[in-house]
Amino acid sequence: MSDLNAPIGLAALEQRLRQDLEWLELPANPWVKPRLSDGQATLDVAIIGGGMAGLALSAELRNLGVSASIFDQAPAGFEGPWATTARMETLRSPKQLTGPALGLPALTFQAWFKAQFGQAQWAALDKIPRLQWADYLRWYRQVLNLDVHNDTRVSRVQPRADGLVELDLVQDGQTRTVLARHVVLATGRDGLGGPWVPEFAKDLPYELWAHSADGLQDEWFVGKRVGVIGGGASAMDSAATALEAGAARVDLLVRRADLPRVNKGKGAGNPGMTHGYWRLPDAWKWRIRRYLNAQQVPPPRGSTQRVSRAANSRFLLNSPIVSASLDPAGAIVLNTPNARLEYDFLVFATGFRTDFALRPEFASFARHIQTWSARFTPPADEFDAELAELPDLGTCFEFQEKTPGACPGIGKIHCFNYPAALSYGAVSGDIPAISEGAKRLAHGLTGQLFNEDIEQHFIAMQNYAEPELLGDEWVVAQPTREELRG
Repeated sequence: MSDLNAPIGLAALEQRLRQDLEWLELPANPWVKPRLSDGQATLDVAIIGGGMAGLALSAELRNLGVSASIFDQAPAGFEGPWATTARMETLRSPKQLTGPALGLPALTFQAWFKAQFGQAQWAALDKIPRLQWADYLRWYRQVLNLDVHNDTRVSRVQPRADGLVELDLVQDGQTRTVLARHVVLATGRDGLGGPWVPEFAKDLPYELWAHSADGLQDEWFVGKRVGVIGGGASAMDSAATALEAGAARVDLLVRRADLPRVNKGKGAGNPGMTHGYWRLPDAWKWRIRRYLNAQQVPPPRGSTQRVSRAANSRFLLNSPIVSASLDPAGAIVLNTPNARLEYDFLVFATGFRTDFALRPEFASFARHIQTWSARFTPPADEFDAELAELPDLGTCFEFQEKTPGACPGIGKIHCFNYPAALSYGAVSGDIPAISEGAKRLAHGLTGQLFNEDIEQHFIAMQNYAEPELLGDEWVVAQPTREELRG
């Protein structure tokens, strides 16, 4: 008798996925009308970024019969942070979340895991190991045969008045230009900027510090006194990395008097928030996001214990940095309200900010983007400088002009990354709602592509001539004589 809990293997899972897609009549046949510009073909949708968000959007567009090309500067299989800069042992998200599966059970991480390792190992699994998640996303891309162009850096994004967007693509030192009808920025957590550090960091020699997103290397920490600035998940991961690399001592310097204990975002983590948030009035969107920013997300319990288990780690709470300098021996001196601390190396686990100066590829349109600060004034006690600089997006995640007419075509560029959170909620990068976000944007793009070519679609409808009746399905009858006289 066969064991129903035994692994079925990836080949069997992939066959089931093919069957599911066939039963659902997916993907739809391509239907978008080809468009040329001066003899050059245009892409329907170009997606910048081949991480989870870019893959999910591309897959949903394909299901709807729309072709999408993904461009990512990383080598194949190393898109996103999972196998490069991330240092957590496991994901925070519960293992059973469906993630980018788009409503297809056979496309979930759970199905992928069980197909290889079986039910017993699934039951024993606590959280998803980070590198295993990277492997799952590699399989996701492969099994759906998505069009991803790796080792390709987008050096310029230029909206045009004719409604097309030019992209300069750099590969192997060569630059080529492609045209797209719509461009989606699926560029992740630092989507419109990059890592943020406090001003005093810039006065310190760069070889003495790093940001937590820099891809921490063990040799940076061996035998050193390390200070980690921050108290969130990335701070715990950075501290643990330094400790496990052989740091002499690692201190976590946290401004707060206590670490946050409750993830308030889970308090409304339901379909109502996912589908209702983006319909809320501006005041409510601001109020929710500002509250979440203020409360902050606690670091995962396991990540925190990974640090506290080490005898040479310290949690220094209520320790904002007042000043920083170098002593004559070259050590970093940090002054807090309570102490004078010396370190050999610092890690800033201080998050990301919108900063277009860090993204020269967006220079042609960045200054024209309408931000929330240009349109919405919050109550004085709810001001948040970080939120104020986020883009005020339209109904299809598109950028809007700060000054009407100043940057034609900017609405063909869509923001599907973390900075979209104020306009749309957590649907453009977080695992719990990424499928819903990908579907929402894909449906919007599909509708726009159809509407843009409505004349051609109407002509095609008029020219459609495949008969359903052939004329031999009936015999023409004549009225009887009585009926004719009647």
